[in-house]
Amino acid sequence: MDFLKKFWPMSFKNNDSVSNLVIGVIVYVVVAILAGVVIALAGLITGWIPVVGAILGILLGAVGTVIELYTIAGIVFKFLAYFKVFKD
Repeated sequence: MDFLKKFWPMSFKNNDSVSNLVIGVIVYVVVAILAGVVIALAGLITGWIPVVGAILGILLGAVGTVIELYTIAGIVFKFLAYFKVFKD
């Protein structure tokens, strides 16, 4: 449980009202969108390089996947903490 609180700190803070829940979810969604835009721009900039572009494309895809998984898990943990599923 301590690992989850350290790795997803925003999911376990301010879970006392619906507005804080919605704000937390919106923050996670905005972070995911911004990360996707940055990764897409990096892919567009480096994509034209024959060998390096392909390697960076694979790496950027992996980074994008990790970021998406982090934000989805953060949203799920936010809901679970709000509904008091976790025991301290």
